[in-house]
Amino acid sequence: MAAKRVKIWYDAEGDFLEVVFDTRPGYFRETPSDHVMEKVDADGNLLGFSVMRVSALRDRPLEVAL
Repeated sequence: MAAKRVKIWYDAEGDFLEVVFDTRPGYFRETPSDHVMEKVDADGNLLGFSVMRVSALRDRPLEVAL
């Protein structure tokens, strides 16, 4: 079985982290967290997620359902 690959990108200047599971076309939508947006395809399948203001998360772990 082939290993699944994940693409991770951190932009220090923008304080932004993006994790991509699949590079298919999609769009970002809000989650219950002010820090996290999820990227989904037209059918609602999860393609990845982004975390904004990463440096503000130093005091405690971030937990959100995707």
